[in-house]
Amino acid sequence: MGPLKNDYICKVDNKTFNKYFSAFILIGMTVVTILATALKFGPADTHARWLLVFAAFGSLMGVAATVASASGKIITFLFGLLDVSIYGAMCLINWKNGSSGLGNAVLHFIYFVPMQFVGFFQWKRRGNTSEGSVKARRLTPKQRWLACLVFLAGSVVTYFIIAHFDKSAADAFIKTAVVLDVLPLMCNIIGQALMSTAYMEQWIFWIGVNIFSITMWAVTLHGAPDSSYALIYIIKYSFYLLNSVNGLRNWLRLSGPSLNSRSITDSPPTKP
Repeated sequence: MGPLKNDYICKVDNKTFNKYFSAFILIGMTVVTILATALKFGPADTHARWLLVFAAFGSLMGVAATVASASGKIITFLFGLLDVSIYGAMCLINWKNGSSGLGNAVLHFIYFVPMQFVGFFQWKRRGNTSEGSVKARRLTPKQRWLACLVFLAGSVVTYFIIAHFDKSAADAFIKTAVVLDVLPLMCNIIGQALMSTAYMEQWIFWIGVNIFSITMWAVTLHGAPDSSYALIYIIKYSFYLLNSVNGLRNWLRLSGPSLNSRSITDSPPTKP
C-alpha cells in the first residue's frame, strides 16, 4: 500500500471520526442543556428564567463554534460572535451578584467580540486545504516560550489590576475568586490570538480555559446554589474540554507537513 493511499485512508478515517464526535458533542450538549434548564426552570422568578434560557442558548452557540473550530471551519466565527456576546453579559451579571466574572465580562466585550471579525478575515486570507479546513500552522520553539512568558506575566499583572477593584475577601492575601477569574482570562486572550491566526497551539490554552472555567463556575454554584445559570456553564465547559482534546488532535494533523506541503485529493489514488 503506497503512501498516497495511506494518506487517503487516514483522511477518510479522520473525517468519519470527526463527523461522529461532532454529532456526539452537539447532540449531547443540546440534550443535557435542555434537561438542566428544565430542572432549574421550576419555581424561579421570571427574571431568573430568562437568564437561564439566555445562558442555555449562548452555551449551545458556543459548542457549535468550538466544534466548527476543531475541524478548522470558518463558520466558527458566526457561532462564536453569539457565544462571546452572551457569555460576556452573563459574567457581568455574575459579578454584580457578588461573585467572580468582571475580568471575563470586560474581556469578552472589548476583545472577543471584535476578534471574531479579525479571525474571520484572517482565516479567509489563509485559504483552505482540499478538505475545506483552514491552512493551519505551528509556533516555533522560540514563539512557544514567548507565549508562556506572556501568559505568566499577563496573569500577574492582571491579577493585581482586578484585585484592586474586587472587594470580596478584602483582607485575603490571595483572592481565590480573582485567581479563578484571571487564569481563564489569560488563556482566553492567548488562545483567541492563536486561533485567529490559525496556530495549532491555541488548543493548549483552550484546554486551560475549560479547566479553569469549570472550576470557577463550580465555586459559584457551591456558594450560591440558586445560580441556575452556573450549572449551564459547568456543563458547557465540560463539553468544551472534550472538544478541545479532539481539536488538539485534529490540528496536530492539519498543521503537519503532509497537509501543508501538498494537497490530498478527495478521491482514492489509483494503484501503481
